[in-house]
Amino acid sequence: MWNISELVIAFLISIMTAILVTPLLIKIVNKLNIVDKPNQKRKFHKGEKPSLGGLAIFIGVAAGYLYLQPSHPYLDEIIIGAFIIILTGILDDVFGLKPIYKLLGQIAAALVVVSSGLIIDKLTIPFAGTVYLDDWGILITVLWIVGASNAINLIDGLDGLAAGVSTIAFTSIMIMAIMDYRVIVVYLAIILIGGTLGFLVHNFYPAKIFMGDTGALFLGYSIAVVSMFGLFKNVALFSFIVPFIVIAIPIYDTILAIIRRTLNKQGIATADREHIHYRLMSMGYSHRGSVLIIYGFSIFFGLMAIVFNSSTLLTSFVIMIGILLGIRLITEMAGVTYLNRQPLLNVFRKLSSDKQSFERDKH
Repeated sequence: MWNISELVIAFLISIMTAILVTPLLIKIVNKLNIVDKPNQKRKFHKGEKPSLGGLAIFIGVAAGYLYLQPSHPYLDEIIIGAFIIILTGILDDVFGLKPIYKLLGQIAAALVVVSSGLIIDKLTIPFAGTVYLDDWGILITVLWIVGASNAINLIDGLDGLAAGVSTIAFTSIMIMAIMDYRVIVVYLAIILIGGTLGFLVHNFYPAKIFMGDTGALFLGYSIAVVSMFGLFKNVALFSFIVPFIVIAIPIYDTILAIIRRTLNKQGIATADREHIHYRLMSMGYSHRGSVLIIYGFSIFFGLMAIVFNSSTLLTSFVIMIGILLGIRLITEMAGVTYLNRQPLLNVFRKLSSDKQSFERDKH
């Protein structure tokens, strides 16, 4: 069992380290001219902003980790994978890696985790019971880590957005870990919350520094790995869905981006301003307001995941309806009208609205 005072101290070490390191990092990054410049495709912040802020998150988490010194057979490989993902992010922030090289870095980190034996090896499905994945577990594990990393990276478009959504995700995971008595998950989650919150002090609108791919990839990687310790290992009904609910907004936004860019015959990595957070701003919401709206939905999905994690079959179906309604609501709030111009997505649209409302939205 965990020691509450140790967890509080670890949290304070992580958050204070990140708070204190970030201003120093800003000075260093500015001197090295590692800055994020606004552009017409995606980044429309005012002026140049220092990047590489993800290093502050990493350093804060590392400080808390060194204090707690948790022990687990998988941790050595997880730490190596974290260094690989951080290095990939740094290289991309400094030199601007081609998407294929960034993907290779993410796959390399995922494979190191797999080599430890931490694999999504089974799923618990109602009526089917426990389904063992055998060799498919390796592929699914790699896809989960790479997918979560990219999901957080794609949602990192507004000040404080990725850091806030990740903090909410880690908090949801920690609460579920406490309920399930998963000590290692609680230890890792508390220092990740501390490091991310400490950075968020300087990253919330108006941001003094951006986390860059260094931070976004690290946070996505961390969410994926920590959830594998706890959520995928749960024996509850539909347990394999819980990690996806925790980061429902980033995953939903990523799926829309892939479909949109495929239908528009664009590369999947092509930047655009059609993400949910940009759509909210185009609807008239302020920068801060758009971020807070997505925070609110992330908290909603986090709560749904917590309840879902230990629910009965009937309750699971009720929660699934609530989740779908939540996704529908944020879609409407964001005014995602481009869905109506895409033939494949029209099918999904028709499933959730009658013909009359569809025609009205179309025009």
